[in-house]
Amino acid sequence: MRRKTTFLCKNHAKIVVEDLNVSGMLAFHKLAQVIADCGFHELKRQLEYKAKKFGCEIIIASRWFPSSKTCSNCGHIQDMPLKERTYNCGSCGHSMDRDLNAAINLSRLASS
Repeated sequence: MRRKTTFLCKNHAKIVVEDLNVSGMLAFHKLAQVIADCGFHELKRQLEYKAKKFGCEIIIASRWFPSSKTCSNCGHIQDMPLKERTYNCGSCGHSMDRDLNAAINLSRLASS
């Protein structure tokens, strides 16, 4: 993880991370161990201190920011169950991978 956080902070002016509800995610027993092993807190901690060291900006997206519910094409917001892995916009018909759609929306958050 050390090399990755150093690379990110050295090579990017802005980094966007989501403030996830990790304790809520741990309630899903099938995923609890995998989520606990990810070390989200440590990742955020390392990014924050290395950002200061290398002069980049860390943007923390609120856990309520609808990154995966917003169409990256037209901006329409719709509810979407977690089991759906493809975002299908009910307004413009745009379709793409849910995580890629969220990443585009988070990238735009950094630009605003």
